[in-house]
Amino acid sequence: MVSSEGDDARLVLHQLLKGTVPMAEWSAEELRELANSDDLHISPFREDGATYGTPTWIWSVVVDGALYARAYHGQRSRWYQAAKRQKAGRLTAAGMTRDVTFDLIDGPVNERIDDAYREKYRGSEYLPPMLSARARGATVKLTPRETKASVPLGSRPRTPRGVW
Repeated sequence: MVSSEGDDARLVLHQLLKGTVPMAEWSAEELRELANSDDLHISPFREDGATYGTPTWIWSVVVDGALYARAYHGQRSRWYQAAKRQKAGRLTAAGMTRDVTFDLIDGPVNERIDDAYREKYRGSEYLPPMLSARARGATVKLTPRETKASVPLGSRPRTPRGVW
């Protein structure tokens, strides 16, 4: 029996929810690229648990070796609601595409996340709303997960000359 990409995604999601999918870590190079990037797009899974949602451009920061993002519109944000429900999806940024898990964040780390947002997005008119209680209440940690679909930075296969 040949499995489809959707079957693979459902199996991984099932394993993820049961806690049996091994989590990866961001490499130092990936974190450096993500910290300097302003092009992060996330796509939490849709309701079927296999189809990626529409990519949404979001602000992100790196704090203590982890990647975090916040929803500008808080917990009502569609991408946040999907991330909360599905707990997994995909990100594209800094020349990489990675499958990720979404963990809801609360507590003292939010102070350090605020500081990182202030430093990275200093001078933006959108910064104050990203530091508000509304956005802080919709903070997620993005952790890479190992799947066939993940393409870490620098690992894209090169096509031999003359091969399309």
